[in-house]
Amino acid sequence: MEPLIATPAPLTNDEIRRYSRHLIMPNVGVDGQGRLKAAKVLLVGTGGLGSPLAMYLAAAGVGTIGLVDFDVVDESNLHRQVIHGTSDVGKRKVVSAAETIADINPFVQVEIHETALRSDNALDIIRPYDLVIDGTDNFPTRYLVNDACVLLGKPNVYGSIFRFDGQLAVFYAAEGPCYRCMFPEPPPPGMVPSCAEGGVFGVICATIGAGQATEGIKLLTGIGEPLIGRMQIYDALEARWQTIKVNKDPECPVCGKNPTVTELIDYEQFCGVPANDHETSLADSGVEIAPAEFERIRGDVRVIDVRDPHEWEISRIPGAELIPLGELPKRMHELDSAEEIVVHCKSGMRSMQALEQLQGAGFRKVRSLQGGINAYAREIDDAIPTY
Repeated sequence: MEPLIATPAPLTNDEIRRYSRHLIMPNVGVDGQGRLKAAKVLLVGTGGLGSPLAMYLAAAGVGTIGLVDFDVVDESNLHRQVIHGTSDVGKRKVVSAAETIADINPFVQVEIHETALRSDNALDIIRPYDLVIDGTDNFPTRYLVNDACVLLGKPNVYGSIFRFDGQLAVFYAAEGPCYRCMFPEPPPPGMVPSCAEGGVFGVICATIGAGQATEGIKLLTGIGEPLIGRMQIYDALEARWQTIKVNKDPECPVCGKNPTVTELIDYEQFCGVPANDHETSLADSGVEIAPAEFERIRGDVRVIDVRDPHEWEISRIPGAELIPLGELPKRMHELDSAEEIVVHCKSGMRSMQALEQLQGAGFRKVRSLQGGINAYAREIDDAIPTY
C-alpha cells in the first residue's frame, strides 16, 4: 500500500543524528523518516494504550502528535500508564503526557485536546490528522472513532486490552473493513466489564500499544503489510498470538454499499453504556444511596457485596456479606425481600446489575451504594484500601 504521507519533510542535522538507526535501514531511510516528520497522528486516550503509543511515536519522530483526553492521573493508573509518574497524580493526563513527550523528543509538536471525544466535536478534531490511533477502553468511543474515521476517510489503528488478553487491527474503509464490519452491534450492557471493574495486566498495555505504534508507522511510511483485513489476538498467559481474517461487510451500515449511518449518532444510546468509567449518580432516582446516607443506616440494613472473592480479600465493609454477582441468581433464596438491602461492588456498575436482577425477582427494598466500596472508603472510612 502507498504511504499515507506522500511528501517527506526535510531533516535537520540534529534529526539525522537522532534518527540515525532508522536512516540506515533501507525500509525507512531518509524518505521514511521524513514522512514521519511530516505526519500528524491523533491518539484518542492517554491511558494504558496511549502511554506506550505516545512515547514510541514521539521517539520515532512523528512530527505532530495530537492527544485527546479529559481525565486526570490517578494512583491506580500508574501500574500501566507509564507516560505518567507519581508526581503527576492529580494532573491532567494530556498535560502530563505532553511533558513526557517533550522530554523524549523536543522536535515533536504536541497538540492537546483536553475534552471527551463526542459526536459534536469528533469530526472537527480528527479532520486535520493523517491517522487516528484508538487507545480507548469503552464501546461508545470505539464506535464513534470508527464512524468518524470512515466518514473522513482516515485509517483507524485499533487496540483493546482486558485482563491478560489483547486485540490489534487496522480498520481502514478505503482499503478494507471497518470496526463495524467485525462488530456490527455492541455487546449487551454489562456483559463486558471495564478495566476498572475487571482489571488489566499492566504490561499487556505495552505489548498492544507498541503493536499499534508499529502499525501506525507502517501506514505512514508505506513499509510492510499493515493489519488491514486481519486482527491479531494475544493471550499473554499462553504467550500465544492468533491472527484471524476480517472481511469487509458489503451491508455495513457505515462503510457498505448503501450506508445508513451518514452522520455521527448518539453512541452512548447505541451501546447502552456511558463512554467512560467514571461514576455517575442515580441517587436522585432512589435506586442509589450515597455513602454518607448509607453509613447512617448501615447497622439497620443488610449489606451484600457482589464483587468477586479475590476483591473481597482486598477490602470489605464491616458487616457486609459476600454474594458474587455471578452467584446471585442461585442464591437469591438466601435473601428476604422484606428486608432493606444495600448492594455494593467496587465502583457501582456491578451493583446496579445486581439491583436490576433483584428488582426483576420482586425485591423492592434494595438500593445500590453509589460509587461502591471505593467511594465509601474515600468519604467515610479511609482505613479501607481503594484499588
